[in-house]
Amino acid sequence: MTELRSSEADASRFRLRAMVIGLVVLFAFGLVVARLVYLQVIRHDDLAAQAESNRTAVVPIVPNRGLILDRNGVVLATNYSAYTLEITPSRAGVLDETIDELAKIVDIQTRDRRRFKRLMEESRNFESLPIRTRLTDQEVARFTAQRYRFPGVDIKARLFRNYPMGDVAAHAIGYIGRINQTEKARIQDSEDEANYRGTEYIGKLGIEQSFESALHGTTGVEQMETSAGGRAVRKLSSHAATPGDSVMLSIDIKLQKLVEDLYGNRRGALVAIDPRNGEILALVSKPTFDPNLFVEGIDVENWTALNESIDKPLLNRALRGTYPPGSTYKPFMALAALQLNKRSPSMVVSDPGFYTFGGHTFRSHEGGLGGVDMHRAIQFSSNTYFYSLAVEMGVDAIHDFMKPLGFGQSTGIDLNGEVRGTLPSTEWKRNTYRRPEMKRWFPGETVSLGIGQGYNNFTMLQLALAEATLANGGTRHRPHMAKAIKNSVTGVVTEIVQPPGENLGYSPKNVEIVRNALVAVNKGGTGTRVFAGSAYTSAGKTGTAQAVSLGQNVKYNAKALEEHQRDHSLFAAYAPAEAPAIALAVIVENAGFGAAHAAPIARRVFDYWLQGEYPSEEDIAAVQKGQASAPIGKPRRAADVALPLP
Repeated sequence: MTELRSSEADASRFRLRAMVIGLVVLFAFGLVVARLVYLQVIRHDDLAAQAESNRTAVVPIVPNRGLILDRNGVVLATNYSAYTLEITPSRAGVLDETIDELAKIVDIQTRDRRRFKRLMEESRNFESLPIRTRLTDQEVARFTAQRYRFPGVDIKARLFRNYPMGDVAAHAIGYIGRINQTEKARIQDSEDEANYRGTEYIGKLGIEQSFESALHGTTGVEQMETSAGGRAVRKLSSHAATPGDSVMLSIDIKLQKLVEDLYGNRRGALVAIDPRNGEILALVSKPTFDPNLFVEGIDVENWTALNESIDKPLLNRALRGTYPPGSTYKPFMALAALQLNKRSPSMVVSDPGFYTFGGHTFRSHEGGLGGVDMHRAIQFSSNTYFYSLAVEMGVDAIHDFMKPLGFGQSTGIDLNGEVRGTLPSTEWKRNTYRRPEMKRWFPGETVSLGIGQGYNNFTMLQLALAEATLANGGTRHRPHMAKAIKNSVTGVVTEIVQPPGENLGYSPKNVEIVRNALVAVNKGGTGTRVFAGSAYTSAGKTGTAQAVSLGQNVKYNAKALEEHQRDHSLFAAYAPAEAPAIALAVIVENAGFGAAHAAPIARRVFDYWLQGEYPSEEDIAAVQKGQASAPIGKPRRAADVALPLP
């Protein structure tokens, strides 16, 4: 009986164990089924997409960058194809050893190594980086034969930017360069992220930067079937890239080059504008630089030479250089006096050669000009007349009148990086200085404002815009360099619509009084010799502006000063006087009297634009040295002068 009960107990325990094991197996099977349902049903679409992506790869197709052209269709920026030797650091093993071995096959200079190292610092480890560009066919063949020795190293055919005119108009055209981490982060946060996949270069300056979206184009894609090892097997589909559009500028590159040649080795800036519509005809900053140096990444030697030069060739003096306007400011002071009823044009002021205010003596012409009305004060550039006028008007009235003309303001030009300069006022001084005793405006500080000195600091673009506004009777147009966009696919040219001009409301009678005085400057005043024999009537104003401040009773002596401390030479003008088609502002840094250095450049610009004349070689050489007034030698027909390429 005992054995029977023991047997039943054993059987019961066996059944219990079997049931537990069965439940465990059933539970495990249920988990497997649930997992299969989850994978096959719930995550089917997602996993199918992942499987497809493992089988396929989407490769971006970088578009060809659009061209940049001048107003006559001359190509200023284009592209060329070349072979590049590239290394992916994460796959290349010991980099120094790899590069040393590569140097035995292709020519790799020290500057190539330095540039590669800098690119590595700016890029991610898995990116393909160029160690050598523009490989010859022989170098390509030599590397291809030994490619098996270099994992992570490959040859790629890439498009490179080229600036055929070299350093001509470099500040206006700009350049492209490799996208840095800051730019990459900005792109990733923008709507253009997808359009920049595969793109390694972006506009850095000038038109290249301002019109990046038009020039870049639309990135295409190729869908490739890949093997388990990641190699392309066949193309499944593709969507071609759309090349960037061409940007057509208003500048005349031949005029631009002429002006840059006229400067020679001197520093300065010139801006020429069509006063009828705001088109920039020339935008010069000297010295300049070769934008081709930046395309592949500038080497240390060239960067150091450009960045540390005392002449600052990388500074766009036309947009970012600020200067006192000197006597070129006087016509606008005269217009302000007329518009604000501060002086009549016939009021005569005695000019003994100085002006005394608050116990200080401010210098003017030696010996003085005697009695001068507004016309003579402009024609012969009387400082005394405009010293007293500034005191009568006051700093805030001057500020409020000059502001709409664009002085000390952003002009709205279609180039990035413009600075405002300084148009002083009592509020400006309160906001600028920290020390309480410096915040107050002193009456004596107003005196020098009348002759374009003191706190006044403007760009040549602002001065040229103001001159253009005066030339056309008081209507201000927004200055711009881009005229039109040419569609790369259809070839259709679309003009870039500009806002209508703003009429500043000047009395035509007042404008005419000032304009007549400016004509007299070039007919019997300080610009007479420069414009002798011209076939058109011009209007202008010479100017000389201090680069450093001198004491009240210190007489200026250029020979006693360092070259960079000497006065600047300025000229602002327009022509023809009856129906202006061009207005400009020009400065030659540290060159002295405006009629000797700045005005002769303006005369050649007018001759080119209005007469189609190009100066003789001897005349260009004389202007470069400041030894010419009216043109020397026989001028050439501008159409016959070829535009030399570097």
